[in-house]
Formats: sequence, structure tokens, C-alpha cells
Amino acid sequence: MIGNAVDLFCGAGGLTRGLLDAGISVVAGYDTDIACRHAYEHNNPGASFITTSVNELNGETLASHYPKDHVRILVGCAPCQPFSRYTQGQDTKTDTKWSLLYEFARLVRELKPDIVSMENVPELQRHSVFANFLATLADVGFHFDQDEEKRVVYCPDYGIPQHRRRLVLVASRLGPIEIIPPTHKPDSYRCVKDVLSELPPLAAGETFAVDPLHCSSRLSPLNLRRIRRSKPGGTWRDWPKELIAKCHRTKSGKTYPSVYGRMEWNKPSPTITTQFFGFGNGRFGHPEQHRAISLREGAILQSFPRNYEFVKPGETYCFATIGRMVGNAVPVRLGEVVGLSILKHLREVLNA
Repeated sequence: MIGNAVDLFCGAGGLTRGLLDAGISVVAGYDTDIACRHAYEHNNPGASFITTSVNELNGETLASHYPKDHVRILVGCAPCQPFSRYTQGQDTKTDTKWSLLYEFARLVRELKPDIVSMENVPELQRHSVFANFLATLADVGFHFDQDEEKRVVYCPDYGIPQHRRRLVLVASRLGPIEIIPPTHKPDSYRCVKDVLSELPPLAAGETFAVDPLHCSSRLSPLNLRRIRRSKPGGTWRDWPKELIAKCHRTKSGKTYPSVYGRMEWNKPSPTITTQFFGFGNGRFGHPEQHRAISLREGAILQSFPRNYEFVKPGETYCFATIGRMVGNAVPVRLGEVVGLSILKHLREVLNA
């Protein structure tokens, strides 16, 4: 039996690309963000981008993607904003994105795939919607790890040069399944220098002609002064008083040190968000150059291949659009880890 996968909430294709790298065929990706179509299909030959909402999908439609006698793999990363620690303190109970995981569970119940994998933020495990998802898996006959801690993956453990923790659930109706063991130890973690040091230098607002995605956002004269006074791994607290923003001088502002900082060469990067291209949005300053990291550098830190194409040649590179594609993506290497875990499981259960 050969495994085929369908990727729900596929975005620009990080998870799909990782599965393909592992050796799993991906036949289709579903997403409503039409801006992702070129990136998804151009970089992932054989996988079709389908702009149908999961609310409009059913198990019969999904079943049509799988040839007879093939292992049916269903994967997805439902948008995580309602569950993220970045939304703590906000009222997310009415957020429509909560419904997407319920829809994922509905599709699992209707399709009854052989293997399911779901990736999200670790905070999701505290919410009832996740308990409902696990209950659905159990009802349909899936095996999955019951240990919450084992379901949380620290990305540097698998060679991803980024401080990022993700909930990675793998489940199978064929037998017990688990994520492969870590491939890296702390003394061998990949760091910013390992993946970014060879890229051509840029000034703030500059674009590298050979690779238009290697472009950085402009900085105001004030922010140029600020980044020149910023230290790798430091914060705005390192600046002289006249450079500190008024909002940070107040008592409440002092609790937000993780903005206006530089990355460090010899450590993994901070978590790449959808706003990674902005110096004031986190510790996204380049370790040496006086600018925020480029769009290409953010994609590389998400383990996208250096030649991954996000827009058609000649089209405009919109920072917000590409930032959303990159920041919301499953790191490609993490997708590969999921794929390798599935293949290891299939070899064990099918050759038993």
C-alpha cells in the first residue's frame, strides 16, 4: 500500500513541502487564501491548490483524492490565532476560527482516513475544542500519544534554527504511532549564523537584484538610530533614554522587552511571526546589519528552501502578504519530521 496525503489549511505549502521531502505523495491542498496558490503549486509539483473552505468540504469529496488501496493520510494546521499566547487577554470565544478545528474533526469522522496529523500552537491543548478533536479520533478508532508533553515539539531538536514550540499530533487507525526521536542535541542546534551568514548584505529598504525576496523593509531615521544602538540578544532597554518610545517609559510598557531587538548569530532565532519583517515587532533585527531580517531570511528560518518562490516572477512583493504566508506556515523541516514519522509507522505496521 502506498500513502497519499491531502493537506487542509495548506497555505504556501510548508507542510506539503516537508511531506514531499520525506517521500510522501501529496495530491491536494485546501486553503481559501488565493495569494498562496502560486507558492503552493509552483514549489510542490503534483499537488493541486483548491480554494474551497473546509466548511464546504465533505468526506466524499476528500475520498475522491485517494486511489483505491492507498493509505489515506489527512493533515492540516488550522489557523491558530485564537489559541496563541499572543492573544492572551483577548476575548477569542466568538472567533470564527475556533470552528475550523471542529470542521477538521467532522471531516475525520466522515472520511475515516488511515492517518491524521494536526499541527498547532501548544496552548491549544488547554481548550475544549482540542479535547473534542481527540474524542473524535478515539471514537473513529485512532491511536495517538496520550502524554501532552510528548505532543509538544521543540523545533531546534529537529534542526530547525528557530526557538519555536509546536503541538504536533500524529494518529493512526493502523496501530500506535509516535514522532521520531530528536535529531539534534543542544550542542548541535542549528543557529542563525548557520543559515543566514552567507546571504548578501542589505541596507534597510534595499532589495537584492538576483533574489527579489531578499528584501528588507525601510526604517525611519529614528529607528535607524535605534537599531545602531541595539545589541544582539538585547532590547530597547539598552538604548539611551532619548531613543526609548514613550509607551515603553511607562510602568506597563516595561513589561514588553521582546521588541526592537537583534537576533544572535550563535543561537536559534526567535519564533517567526507574520510580522517578522518589522524591526519593532520583536527581536527581528539582523545580528549585524542595521535592518530587520529580509523576507527571504524569514523564510529560511522557517526552513523553506532558499529557492522557494512565493510570487510569480515580475509580480510585486507585498511584505504583509508574504509575511503572512511565511509566518503562518508549518516549518518545512517539521513537515518532513511528520512525514518521516508516518513512513516509519507504515513500515512497522505493514511489514509486521
